[in-house]
Amino acid sequence: MSRTSLSRFLIEQQREAGALPPDLRHLIETIARACKAISHSVNKGALAGILGEAGTGNVQGEAQKKLDVIANDVLLEANEWGGNLAAMASEEMELPYSIPDGLPRGRYLLLFDPLDGSSNIDVNISVGTIFSVLECPESVTGHPTEADFLQPGTRQVAAGYTVYGPQTMLVLTFGNGVYGFTLDREQGGFVLTHPQMKVPAATGEFAINMSNMRHWEAPVKRYVDELLAGKTGPLNKDYNMRWVASMVAEVHRILTRGGIFMYPKDARDPAKPGKLRLMYEGNPMAFIVEQAGGLATNGHQRIMEIEPSKLHERVAVFLGSREEVERVTAYHRG
Repeated sequence: MSRTSLSRFLIEQQREAGALPPDLRHLIETIARACKAISHSVNKGALAGILGEAGTGNVQGEAQKKLDVIANDVLLEANEWGGNLAAMASEEMELPYSIPDGLPRGRYLLLFDPLDGSSNIDVNISVGTIFSVLECPESVTGHPTEADFLQPGTRQVAAGYTVYGPQTMLVLTFGNGVYGFTLDREQGGFVLTHPQMKVPAATGEFAINMSNMRHWEAPVKRYVDELLAGKTGPLNKDYNMRWVASMVAEVHRILTRGGIFMYPKDARDPAKPGKLRLMYEGNPMAFIVEQAGGLATNGHQRIMEIEPSKLHERVAVFLGSREEVERVTAYHRG
């Protein structure tokens, strides 16, 4: 059986009415190669001596794992010389990373969470990489600044994630559906295995960190109470709960069999609108889920329509199967 490689798929997308510009194709291929390298490090784990704490903290004030730092460096080094980018921004770095002088610059901006769910690394549970691609404003003539990245998610030209699980999978969207590729380690490349992924409209699963229940706002408490009530409650249906503590793993499960993932705002820090990062997690995952037929809101509005005010802005997230996201969003608005 003939199999479609990632490179062939991207070339075909480029040829079909110019659906994919050549420089964006090259950028995605570069990201894919970087993710293969990260996958190799994740798979080696303790054999390579790269588990455990790095002894450093990121801009979020969180302790970094060794693999956080490794994955961040791999993505920076792979993408700085390709000529497709004007600058990059990472969840692990306070400021944007400009393409060094002397190297060619392109018209795109790349944002990424190099290793989502890194608290799972040492216990061998799935982690992943998330990325988002924007166009650099045409007015920029020198090095892009933080302000140039502050674009709503509706202006993304591509987004994707790689999940490092029993199989390594790359999931992509360019705004014309969602496509999944599995890494064939014998051949050394990604192969199209999941064309036109879709989120089922209805679901019997939800994912939320129940340990934070006492801090939730009333609409979230109401909604989760109804889910837990099952057939005896107003939704007249039993639900299963899942929680992996890795957004990539949660979203991948939803794309595969449906569900709703929630990381709401809570009362522990009222000044923060949520826990997850809008630019590195909320926007790219919202783009993917919407392209697969699902919904993504912050409880009040579509995530991709939020006008960002800073690079590391946080956001509440409700995403997944349409019926459930509509319900919990209606409770917030009501």
